[in-house]
Amino acid sequence: MNEPHSSHTSNIGKWAALAEVLGVSIKLGLTSFGGPIAHLGYFHHEYIRRRKWLDEKSYAELVALCQFLPGPASSQVGIGIGIIRAGLWGGFVAWLGFTLPSVIALVVFAFLLQSYGLSDTGWIHGLKIVAVAIVAHAIWGMGQKLTPDRERVTIAVLTAAVALSWQSAYSQVLLILVSGLVGVYLFRKKPIDPVPEVHIPISRSLAVVCLLFFFALLFALPLLRQWGESEWLGLADSFYRAGSLVFGGGHVVLPLLEHEIVSAGWVRPEDFLAGYGAAQAVPGPLFTFASYLGALAGGIPGAILATIAIFLPAFLLVVGSLPFWNQLRKSKNLQASLAGVNAAVVGILLAALYDPVWTSAISKPADFILAILLFVLLQVWKMPPWSVVLTGVLGGMMLDFL
Repeated sequence: MNEPHSSHTSNIGKWAALAEVLGVSIKLGLTSFGGPIAHLGYFHHEYIRRRKWLDEKSYAELVALCQFLPGPASSQVGIGIGIIRAGLWGGFVAWLGFTLPSVIALVVFAFLLQSYGLSDTGWIHGLKIVAVAIVAHAIWGMGQKLTPDRERVTIAVLTAAVALSWQSAYSQVLLILVSGLVGVYLFRKKPIDPVPEVHIPISRSLAVVCLLFFFALLFALPLLRQWGESEWLGLADSFYRAGSLVFGGGHVVLPLLEHEIVSAGWVRPEDFLAGYGAAQAVPGPLFTFASYLGALAGGIPGAILATIAIFLPAFLLVVGSLPFWNQLRKSKNLQASLAGVNAAVVGILLAALYDPVWTSAISKPADFILAILLFVLLQVWKMPPWSVVLTGVLGGMMLDFL
């Protein structure tokens, strides 16, 4: 009689853990403004300080893993914590709660944009200028952290130059690969600090299956897209590839999505940048910008497909990497490669700041002045992003009357 009771109690415990993860992640999804770095601070407060689901060292190790992987780092940290707390379903509900509020907000914005023809209004122009300030702010912060010496500054500048001169679906991937090899050559002899072991409750066999599935989709979707000539396959391929190949978080996805979505004619350039500006005004991950683009390209089904496609690589990579991380991050070659890759990320973002962000938003001195003002509010005055977005919208409306 004891075994069924024990199993029933265990099931209740699993459901309670899932409900707890979902509740906390929804709270974070509704309140986490400020981008990936700010998200990690919110996570630390809720998951580590308040609930003590992980110790400080384990949290730091999980953050290090997710910053190494391509994709949305803050979402991946949330998925990892959910998995450690409540298994694979815990990872899913942690992602769902954190992501869904901003998905809903941006899909509603997309339908308002389509229904009322808002693309050419002053406040939309203000959102484009907001994007200039926010991307410049991201470059400033990432550059200080990821390019601290002349070698990595050089990698970043050369990467930006090549990215602007050679724009294709594969240029960003090749630049990251080459920069990783250059990093191994330049930094392989640098000593690395000893790292603590992190307990990961995932089997290696499951990890291997997830990694194989990740690569299978990465290579199969482009082939299916060519053979099938389906718009839905095209959307799935574009967003899955963006989620698979972008290092550095939400801001760096901008140039790849711009090439994939705007060049294909699914979304107009002005609508693309308006949505990117709006994405700064809502809490949650910046990758939900894909939900907005999917809604413009294919309505509700397009939004669902885009959201799943861009976040699926993050889930597969977290599950596939966690069991091997303790061994991998002790490698000097891996750490050296990561130094080069991070510098390339800064360069790719620098190229995106010029095209499409700057070229689409700044056309007269008043636009430049507003962009500088917004940058100062972010960088110097440390204003919250939502207030900077509101200021940009009001400024754009004022410029429309001048």
